[in-house]
Amino acid sequence: MSRPPRRLPTAHATAAVARLSGPALRMLLQLLLLGLGAVALAPAPAAAAEPARRDTLVRMVRQDCGSCHGMQLTGGLGPAITREALADWPLDSLVATIYQGRPGTPMPGWRSMITEAEARWIAEQLRSGFPQEGSK
Repeated sequence: MSRPPRRLPTAHATAAVARLSGPALRMLLQLLLLGLGAVALAPAPAAAAEPARRDTLVRMVRQDCGSCHGMQLTGGLGPAITREALADWPLDSLVATIYQGRPGTPMPGWRSMITEAEARWIAEQLRSGFPQEGSK
């Protein structure tokens, strides 16, 4: 008779995660993002936002996201969200993270400020090298 796996209390699981660093933490974060992508709805085609809205989205990412991810998006309190850092991350996972946030982390969802199509546009831009404010 096999024994069911032992579940750690939440405090122990939190402490175990807090001890992770480097590659182990990155792998855990990637697995979490993959899980979020798996539960995301079918992808909506990325709407080519109007130029004025694109400028607003670029400013929002550069200022609001930059406050945690660094003004150059190379990392700060949050991880880097540059083209190189996101190269291996599935697009749908990035969209889900931007739109829904990451429960249990400081990463908020932006669904009250953007549409899911705009979250996809942001994710696509991040994966291709996010534009600077004022660039066309």
